[in-house]
Amino acid sequence: MDPDRRSETVRGTVRRLRAEAKATNERRLLVLSGASERCRRAARTAVEAGGLDGSIVSVSDRELVGERLGPRSTGELLGETHDCLVVDCHDACLPNTLGQAVGAVDGGGLVILLAPPLETWPDTACDLEAILAAPPFSPDDVGDRFKRRLVRTLRAHRGIAIVDVDSDRLLKRGCTDPAPRLASADGTPPERHAFPTAVYAACRTADQTEAVHSCERLRDPGTAVVLEADRGRGKSSAAGLAAAALAAGGADVLVTAPGYRNAAELFERAAETLRTLGSLAGDDRDGSTRPALHAGTGGTVRFEKPQAAAEASADVCIVDEAAALPVRTLETLLSVAPASCFTTTVRGYEGSGRGFDVRFRGQLEDERTVTAMTLSEPIRYAPGDPIEVWLFHALLLGATPPPAELIAGSEPTEATYRRLDREELAADGTRLREAFGLLVAAHYRTEPTDLARLLDAPNVAVRALTIGGHVVSVALLGLEGGLDEATRERAYGGDRIDGNLVPDLLTSQLRDPEAGVPTGLRVMRIATHHAVRSNGFGSALLDAIESEFGSEERPDDGRFGVVDYLATSYGATPELLGFWRDNGYRTIHLSSTRNETSGEHSAVMLRPLSSAGRDLADRHADWFRRRFPDVLAGPLDSVDPDVVRGVLDATAGTVPVSLSAFERRLVVSTADGPGRYGTAPRPFRRLAFRALLDGAIDDADMERLLVVKALQNRPWAATAETLGYVSERACMRALGEAFEPIVEAYGTEILRDEGDRC
Repeated sequence: MDPDRRSETVRGTVRRLRAEAKATNERRLLVLSGASERCRRAARTAVEAGGLDGSIVSVSDRELVGERLGPRSTGELLGETHDCLVVDCHDACLPNTLGQAVGAVDGGGLVILLAPPLETWPDTACDLEAILAAPPFSPDDVGDRFKRRLVRTLRAHRGIAIVDVDSDRLLKRGCTDPAPRLASADGTPPERHAFPTAVYAACRTADQTEAVHSCERLRDPGTAVVLEADRGRGKSSAAGLAAAALAAGGADVLVTAPGYRNAAELFERAAETLRTLGSLAGDDRDGSTRPALHAGTGGTVRFEKPQAAAEASADVCIVDEAAALPVRTLETLLSVAPASCFTTTVRGYEGSGRGFDVRFRGQLEDERTVTAMTLSEPIRYAPGDPIEVWLFHALLLGATPPPAELIAGSEPTEATYRRLDREELAADGTRLREAFGLLVAAHYRTEPTDLARLLDAPNVAVRALTIGGHVVSVALLGLEGGLDEATRERAYGGDRIDGNLVPDLLTSQLRDPEAGVPTGLRVMRIATHHAVRSNGFGSALLDAIESEFGSEERPDDGRFGVVDYLATSYGATPELLGFWRDNGYRTIHLSSTRNETSGEHSAVMLRPLSSAGRDLADRHADWFRRRFPDVLAGPLDSVDPDVVRGVLDATAGTVPVSLSAFERRLVVSTADGPGRYGTAPRPFRRLAFRALLDGAIDDADMERLLVVKALQNRPWAATAETLGYVSERACMRALGEAFEPIVEAYGTEILRDEGDRC
């Protein structure tokens, strides 16, 4: 067929989609399915026929049209808007990429999805299979449920046209034939307002007006404003309007985001507003390494990358796309200015959106007076945009747990333990939404790719407790270990073994060449419905998992046999350490650096189920006890003492203490007499470590003091300030008192004699 004639189907379809999208301020999606090169040629034709002369981005490993981004670089699209996104799924069909790319298309715009023939797409391998395959499994073992589900949603949802470019057939028209409608706003300011009326006149929705009004509180020190929204609700624009108003009033406003392009919309709205107010005295955005807007009043709106921003100072700090930043970075940004604004995506395409709520929100509320609002009315496109509806369904971005009233008041004894078959999950939309909704609500790092992992990863199993058929507690389990010799050697040599967190850590970092031999089952995620949290459902689920995988009978799914140990790795907090300790898990590692996403030091804990598992757990628990005191006095010298207490409380075994006669006399004299800790800290550290391991001290304040001073060896002034002592002398006296029960518990005859002489 003549290529020009073949492209007429694409041209006609695009023109109809674009006309409808512009008339309604909605978006439309065009699927071009077929051979890869034909799809790419058709994409160029579609862009040309659609009159898409604005901003165009192609997400592909190859040059197509407009600006090109790699499939793993679409995080750069956060905070941006474009007229057209071309997403090439031939080489990489990645859920995170789909969410980030589609969410950046403006009303009236077009998403063009390139895919293999829809009938064979689920069976066509791409980078997704490589990501989901964890040794000893291969990409051939990865399922096709996510892709099958994706194809079903493309065929079923409104606003999506499908063209088979191989046969030049229109398989689905995609037009919805709605009445024209465009978003509108009257621009009326609130009855009482401090920002200029012109700022409110620029607001495009009532939600945005309220958001800008909330930002008036940023004029007061000790305040924070949190603007939450799904993509396309105008939260960044609202922050830009507020930044302009503050700068026009003379304030120095520092803006930070993962990159400047993420904050470009904020700066565009700020520049427009300053210009409207007649206050734009300088615009240093084009080509500048430090973009800034200057107001005639002396105020500024300036950008710094997060690392540089954390060392700066300003009157107001605005963190745009805060959910995409590590929690530790958010914590440091709190000290930049006396007032802060955070814009964050509620149902995050960036995958770390829950970090803001789960890990950071509490600290923010402890330190600031927080005003929070959620923007729900779309501003990039009209309400009810069919492409947003499709995307939320396809990636389960709107997944929620079952209604609380269905399970409130339930007890674990009423629950049924279920091995959730993934074929049934893929076919049962309600149960899949409930299970995934629990994971999204409870964890700071659940992302769209986790949906594909849940459905298709060969090393993953899903277990749940249900009440009346509704999922009330769910665990995502990952098989690890059982690695062949060649894989173990690669890990020992420093290669990362994907999907094998615990064997990889123990082999490569902790230098145990046999750590990959036993088979482990890692609890990758566990979540319980908020209506029955702390009622014992999580523990009941872990007990049921242990009973299943620790038994001699093979599980029903046939993929996993009896495992040697259960494992978990998570950002350590005192509460989580207590939960896992109470469920029989024991600490074998605490990372010396903070996890970039959670902002916490990661703990690794094991619960052995077989003799091989016990050998592994005992070996590493012993190594951990030997090395942990040195790490506490070095890389972990600033970690929360309650985390250290929790780690040691969950550490199996004890340590021998061997002191010289001099060291014994020194310890006793510090506890009961004139001795000084600073003369020789080593014996104090050894005894304090032993006492904390054994639980010999029945006083939380004394335990914290032993951690901070004896184990972490912080200066007296810092110790007194951290723990709230009125003076260094009072802190010194308290340390002496803390060692009295230690001397009593571990005193030999020599120690007692020395104590009698003091």
